[in-house]
Amino acid sequence: MSILCVFHPSSPGLPNKVLTHHDDIASTLAEQGVAFVHTPLELRVRPGSSQEEVLEVCREHLDQLMTAHGSAAFSLLNRDGVDPEYADLRDEHVHEAEEVFAVVTGRAQVGLRLGDYVYTVLCEKGDQLVIPAGSRRWLELGDNPFCLALRIFASEPGLEAKFTGDATARLYAGIDEL
Repeated sequence: MSILCVFHPSSPGLPNKVLTHHDDIASTLAEQGVAFVHTPLELRVRPGSSQEEVLEVCREHLDQLMTAHGSAAFSLLNRDGVDPEYADLRDEHVHEAEEVFAVVTGRAQVGLRLGDYVYTVLCEKGDQLVIPAGSRRWLELGDNPFCLALRIFASEPGLEAKFTGDATARLYAGIDEL
C-alpha cells in the first residue's frame, strides 16, 4: 500500500497527516508541484537481477516513460539486500533535472523537503513520482532493501546527485518505522 506522511520539521517523529488512498496522495503532492500516479504493472522481474535482464523485461515501459516525459537519461535502483558498496541513499540531495521515480518491483520511501513541510512517500510496484528539478530529497530502502525502480531524468547531467550536507533527513520515520 502506498503511504504519504506529512511532517512539520518541529515534530519529525510524528506526522501531521497520513494518507493511503492514491487520489489523496496525488492531490496533496500536486499542491507542492510533485506528480504521483499509480498504474498497475504486469512486469515480472526481481530486484537484484542483472541490468541486462531488467532492461529486457522493462524496455517498453522505460521507453514509454522516457518519451512521455521527454527524458534523456536513466539509472536503475536495483537492490536486493544490503550492499555496502552503494552510497547511503538516505542522505539529502538534489538533482538539477526533473526525475521520474517509477517502482517496478518492491518498495522504496522517497523523502521530499517541500516548502515548510517534509513529505515521505512509501512507493510500491506501479507507483510513479515526478519530482521537480532542485527539490531536496532522499531515498530510504529499510534494513533489508528490496526494490527495483527506474529513475528517469530530463538530462544526462541531471543523473548526478548533489548532496546538501543536511543530516535532518535521518530524523524522519523510515520505511521500517511506518
